[in-house]
Amino acid sequence: MNQYNCLPQDGVFWGEHILQSTVARLGDYGIHRAITFTVEPLAKLHDTYVQPNVKLGVGTFTDLPAHAPDVAVQMGLDACTNAGAESIIALGGGSVLDAAKAVSHLHHERTGRFLPIAALPTTLSGSEFSHYFGITETDGAQKFKRSYAVRETVPKVVVIDPVLVLDTPRALLLSSAIKGVDHAVEGMRKVTREHPHAVMAASGVARFLRILEKWPRAMQTREAIDEGLVTANDLLQLQLAAWQCYFSPASVIYGLSHRIGHILGGTYGLPHSATSCITLGPVIRACADFYGDKLEVFAARAGDKRAANDLADRITGVVKSLGLPYRVSAFDLDRAKLPEVATLLKKNYPNEVADLGTNATAKLDALLESLW
Repeated sequence: MNQYNCLPQDGVFWGEHILQSTVARLGDYGIHRAITFTVEPLAKLHDTYVQPNVKLGVGTFTDLPAHAPDVAVQMGLDACTNAGAESIIALGGGSVLDAAKAVSHLHHERTGRFLPIAALPTTLSGSEFSHYFGITETDGAQKFKRSYAVRETVPKVVVIDPVLVLDTPRALLLSSAIKGVDHAVEGMRKVTREHPHAVMAASGVARFLRILEKWPRAMQTREAIDEGLVTANDLLQLQLAAWQCYFSPASVIYGLSHRIGHILGGTYGLPHSATSCITLGPVIRACADFYGDKLEVFAARAGDKRAANDLADRITGVVKSLGLPYRVSAFDLDRAKLPEVATLLKKNYPNEVADLGTNATAKLDALLESLW
């Protein structure tokens, strides 16, 4: 029996020049007495486009480090309680969205009521369409990013406007697009080629790669637009691709690329979106037998291994052409830590490690070495 699971989202609004007018109407969707979660680098965007249009807002919370550490989540919850917030506007990327979802979840545990979220995403991972979030636990001997899936934390409203990503730092914006592709590919783990996820994800990956393969190598986005090399519509197409790639989060279970990313990011501090630039291509090749013919939905050539290798080559080629990191060694992580990474993966994500097939433990060690 096939199945498609839905999430309780009320509306997604997209287009050029819609941000201000849509924020002004958030009250129509239950976003009242909202506190805005964001980060300092987005102050100009917030002050120009968001804050003037928020009706009856109760303040702003900006102490939101990457990977949503538990201490920051607790501070965010306290800020909501102290301000009497009844909802959250999340302006930012995946970590801001994670924090907003985590706070909504903890608010429900404390009060019996979730805080509805309006998402204004500034990256391309697609977190605004999902009920997944991570909280990095910091009180143990070793940090660990624990994953949650709580349906009621999915943002009720999502607003997509190119202005939201216009000034996102280049590396963050483009690496988050690869994270979006990761959602599409690993979403195929437990669904068939006929599932709605497969249909939408194939379109999303094609849209992503078509735009990314023509992207200028070194310019920031605003400069590329001024030079006529990129258009506002290109940005919108990337945003829509993120939606397509993450169209069915309640129906899919993600795999080893994501799990390695959680460890490299949450425990060892690598940028969240950059992890997919490093892991996705190699994991596709390593897990080709597990995916079988499913990856043909993304590839021009049929054949299990051929489709997997073609897709992996294309993704890795885009990562390299964009000048994004594709090895762990690009970051400040001691190679001697790789056995610790392997141990955490085997302990916490045995099902995903098993995607490697026979002798999965040895294959995992070899895979991690190849990522260095």
